[in-house]
Amino acid sequence: MPQHQDQVAEAIAPSRRHRLALYCRGVTEARWFALTVFVVILTNAALLGLETYSGVVAEWPRSLRLAEHACLAAFTAEILLRMAAHADRPRDFWKDPWNAFDLAVVLCTFLPVVRENTTVLRLLRLARVLRTARFLPQLRIVLVAVARSLPGTLSFLLVGALLLYVYAMVGWVFFGRHDPEHYGSIGRAVLTLFLLMTLDGIGDAVRAGLEISRWSLLYYASYVLLASFVLVNVLIGVVLTSLDEARDMDEEREPSRAHRPTPEPEDQHLLLRRIEAARRALDDLERDLARATGAAPLRTGDENGQ
Repeated sequence: MPQHQDQVAEAIAPSRRHRLALYCRGVTEARWFALTVFVVILTNAALLGLETYSGVVAEWPRSLRLAEHACLAAFTAEILLRMAAHADRPRDFWKDPWNAFDLAVVLCTFLPVVRENTTVLRLLRLARVLRTARFLPQLRIVLVAVARSLPGTLSFLLVGALLLYVYAMVGWVFFGRHDPEHYGSIGRAVLTLFLLMTLDGIGDAVRAGLEISRWSLLYYASYVLLASFVLVNVLIGVVLTSLDEARDMDEEREPSRAHRPTPEPEDQHLLLRRIEAARRALDDLERDLARATGAAPLRTGDENGQ
């Protein structure tokens, strides 16, 4: 008998966990749930802004503290629901990087060291604002594009730093004596050229350079061509390429979700199989009880059908 009871328990327990996951998944995928969490995130951001005003903090300290605790409770309930939505498949929870980010932000808030440090706690509360990308597809695509463009951006920064250093040394050689305020050292020359990269004040720099040497026109023209046109366009190209790749990745993910077969038929067949297994275990248990007591076994529904 204990063996049959274990079989019945094994057949029923997974179905309960599966039903819990289906219910929580339906809640977390509902539109009202996403809108509610989005409003809570915006409320948390507004509270952070209000805390920058000393008058507001001095007048309503208790209300602001209660509102912060309410936001924290809402975020905790949200992450618990998302974890429960993966109760039947816990590993799938970690496949979404946003789940790991949300869990880390919520858990760090409860750490004693963090709660005692006001600066770190405010930074964590500020990190919650980034969670708006979870509910805004376009913002999520931009963040993914920025992350994917980092390798190309690092290469761009390396080439740009090399270009600035070379032109700064040339500027120090030609203009260091006559214009020490802008080219008196390598540091000042780099700062001057970095500001000229935006083309702000390039006219004044060219006029000042022409008073020193005619070759300054070639110097500034070549620098503007390389730094402001070539390098900036290369950076824009890297970012746009990463943006297209991120958009393609998101489009590939969305159709896979949209065309994913609905789980209801599969879940129904799985539940029917488990019910059938539990029924067979109960039938075997009934026969064993009948043999032990010497009574005739009751006829099951399947046997009556036969």
